[in-house]
Amino acid sequence: MNNNLKAYESTSTLGLSQVDLILKVYDGAIAAFTEAAELYRKNDLNAGYEKMEKAKKFVTHLYTTLDPKNGGEIAERLGKIYAFVLSQTDIAQATKDLKIIDDNISVLKNVREGWQGLKEQQKNGAGNKAESGNNGAKPEFVTSA
Repeated sequence: MNNNLKAYESTSTLGLSQVDLILKVYDGAIAAFTEAAELYRKNDLNAGYEKMEKAKKFVTHLYTTLDPKNGGEIAERLGKIYAFVLSQTDIAQATKDLKIIDDNISVLKNVREGWQGLKEQQKNGAGNKAESGNNGAKPEFVTSA
């Protein structure tokens, strides 16, 4: 059954644009933080901690795939945001402070909205080669892959 799940997860990302993949990572982080907060509210501390670890993996992925060489100031700012969210997550895990978790969710939702806006721009033609200079491909500041 686990192999079927992995095959499904792999198939669900095939053919997605770079921005769509980034949005999926944001969605995963937001969902994990949301689940962790709910588990902490129910006093299920171990399961909440595990969801927080899962959320950290998503945010760490966003952080480690930044491309500062091509992304410049935007990549630097995103890096600071991700580092902040990760440090706040450590504090939330230690203190079980739900406000910190909610703040992390708000930060990630806000940045995700920016990515969604970029996707809409690309969809409407603003991301084409003539206007963006990057062949309408992935934003270069996100990942070197």
